[in-house]
Amino acid sequence: MVLWIKALHIVAVIAWMAGLFYLPRLYVYHTRLAVGSDSDVLFMHMEKMLLKAIMRPALLVAVLAGGYLVSASGFAWSDHWLSLKLLGVLALLGYHGMMESYRAKFAQGWRGRSERYFRVLNEVPTVLLIWIVIMVVVKPFA
Repeated sequence: MVLWIKALHIVAVIAWMAGLFYLPRLYVYHTRLAVGSDSDVLFMHMEKMLLKAIMRPALLVAVLAGGYLVSASGFAWSDHWLSLKLLGVLALLGYHGMMESYRAKFAQGWRGRSERYFRVLNEVPTVLLIWIVIMVVVKPFA
């Protein structure tokens, strides 16, 4: 059963990460659009559906499956690699929350950040992904 849960966890993480990579890219282009334009409405719909249909469910499955794996596999909380991995996961959860808040702001007509800001912000999940994978695979502090 653990291998099935692990497979489910990996698939959910991939789906969630795809959304974390794509959503800020949508925001890059959304900043250019006139409030209330047809394109603005389309982007708001795309952003909402990406969060609702893919990112939130994938996040939930990834966290639940990951929590099961931690509890069922006998990991010691004193393992530094696991603590550092979970720190990276917490950062991703915070980043996800930030992306959710920007979607709500765009829906209210907000355009308070530049394209450049979202281009730079788009790199954050890549850095966190690298961090998390290194902690899980290499376990440098085991």
